[in-house]
Order: sequence, then structure tokens, then C-alpha cells
Amino acid sequence: MTTRRNILQSTSAGFGWLAFNALHQQWASAAAPPKTINPLAPKAPHFAAKAKRVIFMFMQGGPSHLDTFDYKPELVKAHEQKVAKYMGAAFDFKPRGKSGLMISDAFPELSKHADDLCILNGMQTRTNAHQMATVALHIGSETFVRPSMGAWIVYGLGTEAEDLPGFVTINPVADTGGAMNYGSAFLPASFQGTRLSTTGGGVPDLSNGRLSDAKQRKQIEFIQKANRRLLAGDPGNPEVEGIIQSYELAYKMQTSVPDVLDLDKEPAHIRELYGLDNGDTERFGTQCLMARRLAEKGVRFIQLTSTGWDHHQQLREGITRQATSIDKPIAGLIADLKQRDMLKDTLILWGGEFGRGSSYDNEPYNGRGHNGRGYTMWMAGGGVKGGFAYGSTNAMGDTAETGIITTHDLHATVLHLMGINHERLTYRYSGRNFRLTDVHGEVAKDILV
Repeated sequence: MTTRRNILQSTSAGFGWLAFNALHQQWASAAAPPKTINPLAPKAPHFAAKAKRVIFMFMQGGPSHLDTFDYKPELVKAHEQKVAKYMGAAFDFKPRGKSGLMISDAFPELSKHADDLCILNGMQTRTNAHQMATVALHIGSETFVRPSMGAWIVYGLGTEAEDLPGFVTINPVADTGGAMNYGSAFLPASFQGTRLSTTGGGVPDLSNGRLSDAKQRKQIEFIQKANRRLLAGDPGNPEVEGIIQSYELAYKMQTSVPDVLDLDKEPAHIRELYGLDNGDTERFGTQCLMARRLAEKGVRFIQLTSTGWDHHQQLREGITRQATSIDKPIAGLIADLKQRDMLKDTLILWGGEFGRGSSYDNEPYNGRGHNGRGYTMWMAGGGVKGGFAYGSTNAMGDTAETGIITTHDLHATVLHLMGINHERLTYRYSGRNFRLTDVHGEVAKDILV
């Protein structure tokens, strides 16, 4: 997304200078500048939606379901009896809430919200490789560049935020797919994710140290006039329309972004709720509180990232560290959304690219390897059943057996909760219609309220 400082030299949509230079060739003969359609304007869903927005919490590396949300007493017995290399859970599990969901001691704060969680124990993905599984989770394909889930949702529904992007990603991973995970691919650039950071003021280069607001507004008006004259010669050109909208949104973001990201406006009890004043929880707590403020402003898709879940060794120590960093912030976000009456129409999605295996992984035999055949993700709010466990893995926890949800099924279900028929949300490119779920995907209707 373009920002205030680099608005003249932006190449985020790839057409800023193209539009500007073409002015000199078309200025004299161009027709009156046409009005452009805002691609981010709110659009009606295909049917009544349960959720208005998504907060996707990506746990990069593949968190172990066997030590967090998938209770396997037979695996514990096999470990105690020293059967093969089976590794029992590193934490004790207990029934939580009125529903009695089995959640491990790794998440003491989140466990208090067990009755809001819909735990999906039958997840499956087709690969055990980080790069491919991560990209598949985000864009629906392991091998081709496709629009991300967030881009598809904003393309289908637009956004209610007039001066903010429809899709925001906070602290995204630089590797395992990088910008592909929040890109728009062949969809217009307006639908791509805008990167924010929990450090450095949120958006880099947001302020302009060279021009006053008045001079900058004149600069924008001149560029937009040039772009609209160019558009008059090529009506409906999505690239030119996209750059026009990106410039306008970038200008608006100069005021809106600093305001929405000013967490100092939050009272002390809210900062405490998210763990902002604790070194262990500050980083992810900041993401969670930013997400709530963005959600309040109407942003459609918000993605948060927690890295460091690839525990081939020292699994207990690693999960303790990572779970501690997110446990209180996520519990705080759920509590905050509930008290604002927002959880009912906010879909929270939590999970990584895959899970972990049931056996020890290499020496020194205190970690787990990758496993995509069966693992856990969870949802909360936004039209899913709370206090509900759906699907199961086998006795050792390494293969999904019931309630299987593939990556395409997950995407179909998220779209359904947003009021979108995944088979109807298509975009024609290179001679064929594309969709997030390709030619697959079944909605997991049993988890819906």
C-alpha cells in the first residue's frame, strides 16, 4: 500500500509512474475524466452472513496439537510403556468450562474461554513442507501464485472502513511465501493486504517531512487528474483504477492509521487485559489490541502472526515460551470482543500450516516432526458452535479419521460464514474462472450455529 512519503514513487500497484508519464501523451486529446468506482466499497453477500470480519491468527511453524488441543491418553500410555518412539503429551490435559473441552495446561488463560471455542481436530493438509503448507493455507494452492484468502474476501465483500484498507496483515512472515501469503495475485491490487508492524509506528514512511498537508493535497489532485485522463482513454482499466484508489486511500491513511494504532488511548485495564505491559506478552498483545481497533473501524480481514512454533527439539520449553506469549493476549481479545458485543460477528481463526507427529523426532528425542495428515485448528465467534470439538485423529493422534477438514474445506467454511458461496466467488483470468477453493471445498456445516 502506498504511503504519504513515497506517494509519487510508489510501485505497489505497478502503475504509478506509468499513469503519470502517459499524461504527457494524452493530456491534449483526453476526454473529460471519468468517475472511478471504489473497488473497496461494501458489497452485499450472497446470503445472510454470520460474520462481518475475520481475525486470522497464524502460528508459523506448525504448533503441536498433541500437546495443546488434541487429548490422546493412548499416546501417553504408549510413551510410558516405551512403545516404539511414541512421545506422550508434554502437558497435562483437563476438561475446561461447562462444555468440558480437553485443553492442555499450556493455555491456562485461553482455557477460561473454552465454551467459546470450536476445536477442529480433523484438519488435514497435503504436504509436510513449511513453504508449501503455509502458502496453501493462505492462498489455497501449494504450487501456483494465487490471491490470498484475505484478498478474496475483500474482493467479494469490500470493506466498511472508508479510510483504512480492507485487509491488514500485522508482522507477516518474510519467508515461507512472504508477500504471496497476503498478495492479490491476478486480482486488482486494491485487494492485497497492507503490512503493519508492532514496531516503528505501524506503517513505515507514513509522514512527509518535505511537503505540507496543503501542498501534498495539491500534488495528489494533480496526479489523480492525470490518472483519470489516462483512464478516459482506456475505460475500466483495472490497473489504472487500482492506482487511483490506492493513492486516495494512502492519503487518507496518513490520518486514520496513526489514530487507530495509538494504543496509548486505551485505559490501563485494557492494556492489562491484553498483557501490553508484560515483556512476555507485549508483542502479540499489541497485535491483538491493534486487531480489535481495526475491527471496530470496519476492516474486513485482519491477520496476526506468531513465529517460532517449529519444535523439532526442546518441545516442552518451546511450547511453554510460545504459548505464554499468546495465551493472555488471545484470551484478552476474546473477552474484549465479548464485552463490546463483537464476538458474535467476528470470526477468529487460529492455527498453523500443519501439526506435529506422535513420535520423537531425531536426537535428542525431545521434539516432534511435521505432520499434515491430522492436526488441530480452532475457531471462535462468527457463527460457529462454542464449547464444541469437531473431528478426531486416530489413537496416536497422527492421522485424521472423522470430521476431516482439508485446506479447501476450511476456506469454503470461512467464506460461508462471511455470507459467500465459495463456488460463486470467481474471477476470470487467463481464459478461465478462478476461485479460492479451486474445484474443491465442502462447508463444514456441523460446526455452524
